[in-house]
Amino acid sequence: MGKTNIFKVLSDEQRREILVMLKDGRMNAGEIAKKLAITPAALSYHLKLLKDADLIMEYKQKNFVYYEINTSVFEELLLWVGQFGGGK
Repeated sequence: MGKTNIFKVLSDEQRREILVMLKDGRMNAGEIAKKLAITPAALSYHLKLLKDADLIMEYKQKNFVYYEINTSVFEELLLWVGQFGGGK
């Protein structure tokens, strides 16, 4: 997992909304900003925090940058949280 505190990053509602949007596939920043109705600067801040926490990855394709969820980090997080669950 990234050096950034994942739980702090996930504490923000807009960042959680971005992750929910990306669960259906890649999106570019313009598409995300339009759906969230936020400025490009605000979106850039949220995307940077998500990238620093390794929760999303970015891909450049021609003139666009696309974002998608990094599922491996979520799998690690689920395993870690799972150790505190019941089941005994």
